[in-house]
This record gives sequence, structure tokens and C-alpha cells, in this order.
Amino acid sequence: MVSSSELVEAGEGSKATVHAAYKALEAEGLVTSSRGHGTGVRQQVPLKRLGISRYDKAKWRDGDEVAFIADRVATGRAYRRNEQTQTVSLVEAPPAVAAAHGLQVGAEVYARARLVKKGEQPTHTLTSYYRPEHVEGTRLVDPTPGPAGRGGGFRVLYDAGYEIDHMKEELFARAPTPDEVKLLQLPPGEPVVELHRTTYTADGTVVEFAIGVHAASRFAWEYDFKVPDSAKDREGQQ
Repeated sequence: MVSSSELVEAGEGSKATVHAAYKALEAEGLVTSSRGHGTGVRQQVPLKRLGISRYDKAKWRDGDEVAFIADRVATGRAYRRNEQTQTVSLVEAPPAVAAAHGLQVGAEVYARARLVKKGEQPTHTLTSYYRPEHVEGTRLVDPTPGPAGRGGGFRVLYDAGYEIDHMKEELFARAPTPDEVKLLQLPPGEPVVELHRTTYTADGTVVEFAIGVHAASRFAWEYDFKVPDSAKDREGQQ
């Protein structure tokens, strides 16, 4: 950490010039300031966010490696299960949730909201919305911190007869709301990446619609998949 007064004393510019430069760098998310400690370069060591492989059934069905833990393992980071806190409530379905589940706006759904941390630093939020008939009486409506038992939420759905088969994810970046800045402890200029995840069974039933908000600089998304060839697939069907 270097204070602005130290730079001024070293002849690096006037107090106004140094202050303006710091503000510009802070607005771009390149430095962080701490009262009494000065300003330092912001650490850019993103957590690897696995794409398809984070949902490998062998991880949660046969083991206990839920998605956020799979990301930590892939990046070589330590983790504690209780770094995921949560609240569960019965709410009226917002428009996006109702559309995903094929419900009327305002129909009741369970909202399972999690805040995930790395140590003391929040990394992202994730709120999953479920139809009551899919999760009533299961661990998914238990607000105990940490994953919903061994294997987490997908294992709960699996045990209830709703084995996940495929999912759709949508990602987009945006400016955070004031509440998100506070909750995720975001520095000035930090954008967020919003995730919409729709999870289906083999027959097309939606069993989860989730909305996640991620501090952009704290993650690096990684996808590894076979490149499709729809023309070849059509030939094989003829």
C-alpha cells in the first residue's frame, strides 16, 4: 500500500493530480483504497468457474462435490461447506421464474437464496426457485447453512425422483445494484455477471430455475465440450 502523501513527497505530482489518478484507477477496479493503509494494486486471481464438468453426476450423485466445491477443487482452493449460507422462503414467483416453470405470475414457489464466500470475502449469490410439489418436505427447504446434505440440491432432487438431465445457462454482465455492492463487498467500478440457469429432467420438466450474481473479477468461466455437428447428426437419423 502506498499513500497519496508519500507520492506527493516523492515528487510524483501535486496532491490534486495524485488524488485524481487514484480515483481514476479505483473507478476502473485496478486498485483498492483503505483508510489508514493507503492504496494498493488489486489482486487479480480469479476463481476458476467450471462449465459443464461442474455438474458431473459422479461429483454429486456418487460423491459429495457440489458445484461451488467443484470450482474450488479445480482451482486448488481450500473450502468449508458452511461458506455457503442460505435462507429459504415461500414467495410469489417473479415473471422470469414463472415463465421458466410454466406458472402464472404470482404462483407460490420456494426460493432458496445462498451467499457463497471464500473465507470472509463473498464471491457470489445464487437463488434457486422450485415448485413446492417437487421439494416440499425435503432438505431443499431446510435453511441450515451449507449444501442441502450429501451431494447437495441435485442429489435431493435425484432422490425425490427428479434426476437432472440437461440445463440451459445464460450469462450477461451488468452494473451492480447498491444492495449487491454492499452484499458482495464490491470495489468501485466492479461489474457483476448474472447467471440464469434452467435445469430439466429427461422429459423436459423444469425442476430448478436459478439466478446467480457473481463479482466479475473473482471468476473465470471455463467450458470444455465436444463441438457439435448437426449436419452429421441429421445424416445419422435418415
